Amino acid sequence: HVVVLVLSLAGVLEARPSDSPDAHAEIRSFVNELKQEDGSYNYQFETSNGIAQQEQGVGGYYASGSSQYYTPEGQLIQLTYTADENGFQPQGEHLPTPPPIPEAILKSLEWNRNHPEEET
Repeated sequence: HVVVLVLSLAGVLEARPSDSPDAHAEIRSFVNELKQEDGSYNYQFETSNGIAQQEQGVGGYYASGSSQYYTPEGQLIQLTYTADENGFQPQGEHLPTPPPIPEAILKSLEWNRNHPEEET
């Protein structure tokens, strides 16, 4: 998880023109901790141009974290997530959301729930 995100952010920084403020961004803070006993870890970093990331978890079992950055238009993008036996579950205002389930489908699902013996 860590390597992919860091490399992705590095690619974004490298793709910008050298006169961009991002070209001169510096790391303000960096923490990377790994406990060999139980496989738990914690890392976080922040750059001078508003990019920040943090994550904690137990390798191979679960993770939770957050990240933020600014778009070229100046909009702050924030993402929080968990990853566990239920998969990757991101949350953020910028993420698309599915349309509402039509009423007829909701009624059908409710009927199926109340009549399990009649399902084929």
